[in-house]
Amino acid sequence: MRVIKLGGNELDTPSFRHELARMVAALDQPTVLVHGGGSSVDEIQILLGSTPERVDGLRRTDAAALEAALMVLCGRLRSQIVEALLSQGIRAIGLSGFDAGLVRVRKLHHPEIDLGLVGEVVSVQADLLHMLLDAGLTPVVSPLSIGIDNQIYNVNADHVAASIAAAMGADELDFISNVAGVHRSGRVVPQLEVELAEGLIAQKEIRDGMVPKVRAGTEAINGGVPQVRIADLAGLASGGGTLLTSNTG
Repeated sequence: MRVIKLGGNELDTPSFRHELARMVAALDQPTVLVHGGGSSVDEIQILLGSTPERVDGLRRTDAAALEAALMVLCGRLRSQIVEALLSQGIRAIGLSGFDAGLVRVRKLHHPEIDLGLVGEVVSVQADLLHMLLDAGLTPVVSPLSIGIDNQIYNVNADHVAASIAAAMGADELDFISNVAGVHRSGRVVPQLEVELAEGLIAQKEIRDGMVPKVRAGTEAINGGVPQVRIADLAGLASGGGTLLTSNTG
């Protein structure tokens, strides 16, 4: 089975969602989709009086930012993704990390700054997702999850996707957005050893939103997922983008 994480500002665009749905319909294996928020969460957060702020690609989450994430990720955007999939004959079902306690988290402690209501994954109920797949359904998971303290936390969707892929024993994890892959010296790197990743992050060759993707990909590989890819829609179709590998595997 396969896990696909969806992100990028193009997620807000109907044509992107429908092209994605067409490609998912063409896949020959059960698939779990995990999605981020695109630019919509920023827009709603500003309307609620909070300024969007990211640290190492993670959204600093106060009460207003959490409310914005709930409105977008568990409301409009997830519904739009499910709608696009249904239009291609995919029996999609939307749920969140906190539904049935699917994803349990604890507060994430950043070494330099308090990120607020941001969580890190503790456990995943993989059996629930396998049950949905066995019933012929395609889960569409938003990353908001429930803490061991029963507080809802905002969780980076890349890390949720990696945790789900590892817990389910997925054959492949794809990070799909409008970014073609990991760039070095202005070019997409076709392959990247995860052992080199932290050094490239420290040197700012990997930065911004690519940081959580690469770190989450490393987590997935260390968790036993044999293939992790960072790509755009064209890369999903052709097997392009950046393939993360381990020189110890």
